[in-house]
Amino acid sequence: MAISMVREASTSISRCTYHVFLSFRGTDTRKNFTDHLYRALVQTGIHTFRDDEEIERGNNIKDEIEKAMLLESKIFIIVFSKDYASSTWCLDELVKILELRKSCEHIVLPVFYDVDPTQVKQQTGSYAEAFSRHEENFKSEMDIVQRWRDALKEVADLGGMVLQDRYVN
Repeated sequence: MAISMVREASTSISRCTYHVFLSFRGTDTRKNFTDHLYRALVQTGIHTFRDDEEIERGNNIKDEIEKAMLLESKIFIIVFSKDYASSTWCLDELVKILELRKSCEHIVLPVFYDVDPTQVKQQTGSYAEAFSRHEENFKSEMDIVQRWRDALKEVADLGGMVLQDRYVN
């Protein structure tokens, strides 16, 4: 269902280099769920930005990702996982994505992979642990921490796909 939504939306996005920008915590999902999602999108003809596939060696990673977000993508799929909130990079990216959603009408599709949307919204469990560390590390910049918290609450309210990483017989 989500792939068909992306395909439909991508037909109206001719000026973008990428139909989809994947945002994810690499250590959690790069070699499993996100890799499968990326391959499924590409195999159906959806040009997808993923940081390890699309950035040429020697280029500034931050600049290339911001360029792909701002100028070259219209749809963002954000894969929330257990360790997502521990990455300040991911949280900064999330804030930027939500700004683009408001100002440029970008489409945001959250995927909650082995994490409940309420955990993201209320910052409980592993998200609470991550924010404890952020509050310690950013004592003099609590406005940044609050922006991250607000962004997580906002994106959790969008709804999205909830997937569990479980094999059931």
